Amino acid sequence: MLLAINLAEFGMKAAQLLLSLSILIIFHEFGHYITAKWFKCRVEKFYLFFDPWFSLFKKKKGETEYGIGWLPLGGYVKISGMIDESMDKEAMKLPPQPWEFRSKPAWQRLIIMIGGVTVNVLLAFVIYAMILYKWGEDRIPMDSVKNGIWITDSLMYEAGLRNGDKIVSIEDEHVAFFDDVNKKILTAKHMVIERNGVQRNINFPVDLVGKLVESKRKRRLVDIRLPIIVPEFDKRDTSYASRSGLKKGDKIVAVDSVTVNYFDEMIPLVAKKKNSNVEFSVNRGGEQMKITSKVNSDGKVGLGASEMETYAAAGVFKIDHRSYGFFESFPAGVRKTFSKLSDYIDQFKLILRPETGAFKGIGGFGSMGSIFPSTWDWESFWNITAFFSIILAFMNLLPIPALDGGHVLFTLVEMITGRKPNEKFLEYAQIVGMVILFSLLIYANGNDLFGWNR
Repeated sequence: MLLAINLAEFGMKAAQLLLSLSILIIFHEFGHYITAKWFKCRVEKFYLFFDPWFSLFKKKKGETEYGIGWLPLGGYVKISGMIDESMDKEAMKLPPQPWEFRSKPAWQRLIIMIGGVTVNVLLAFVIYAMILYKWGEDRIPMDSVKNGIWITDSLMYEAGLRNGDKIVSIEDEHVAFFDDVNKKILTAKHMVIERNGVQRNINFPVDLVGKLVESKRKRRLVDIRLPIIVPEFDKRDTSYASRSGLKKGDKIVAVDSVTVNYFDEMIPLVAKKKNSNVEFSVNRGGEQMKITSKVNSDGKVGLGASEMETYAAAGVFKIDHRSYGFFESFPAGVRKTFSKLSDYIDQFKLILRPETGAFKGIGGFGSMGSIFPSTWDWESFWNITAFFSIILAFMNLLPIPALDGGHVLFTLVEMITGRKPNEKFLEYAQIVGMVILFSLLIYANGNDLFGWNR
């Protein structure tokens, strides 16, 4: 049964990843395709995924062959007269033709090269705008968090944080919304908290991200400190908590007669009763009662937190919901895109600093797929797809030969110096770039499969 559930979750995540990447690849390559057509370049192929030896589908329309390859590592458009991953050396030996990429002015070639990145950024704008228009935006003001934080990772405890601490600032900046706390901690050197009315400075280790990767932690570093309000159990839930008689809205106030107010106080008490029973004192609508539950071999009963709206209604924190009109959503989508890009660049910089250990966290398709929820949720799907679109745009602009950024770099050098790079040099640069990219691909997916450097 458990194996079937795991396979179903894996299939759901894989399906979402495949659909997300397909959308992004098609739009990225369309950016190159449409700009090439704009400048009257001949586009020989437009492919989703790579097609070494054979393709799953292909159809020629006009001068372009459209198809789907079998190797889902990206996609491509083959533009006549361009040194790309096809490495079509024979065509490059012939005299340049007016419809070829190499015959066009440098500024036109530059626009064609940044076409894919441009479309990816525009796609992120539109997706975020439509998310905000459809679902709006929920955020938790930091000032409304009454009970402080819940330390959900031992690294935060080692750094000096304690349950109930209230965050004053991170990197000397006030954090307006709790939603931003975890991502800011990843790139921060220190934060200021308030404990029992006294402010304290907390310093984070420089290799915090590396330690997180080594321990394979995927949860949030800190969360909001929550009282123990029983959620509604799913009909498929077979946990001891769901079978104990606990009901939605019950508030647990004691464990084996020991008073508790929050999850962080309950969890260690329950953990001591592995393979035994635990007695909960429960407040149900003002009525006090005792409920006994079994505890599994991991020291858990399977009791999670309630919906966020439940805690908001109980005054634990406030949820600020903002709705957006159709036209209002577009500038908001632009702001969100650049905010996400800025956050990603800050985290990417950590990879370039070996002492942080962040390079150990470079992941491949497994890491990407794990981000998606185990059930289909369109809001989550589109949020993740928009973020992937931003990452794809940024990574493609890196000045590595074989990426768009490499072509852009060589074209800019040509525009500045007035000298076009030798075609042999471009061929060799393309080969070097492909070796670098495949090495990174192997390393990233090796991290997923074997935990290299962990």
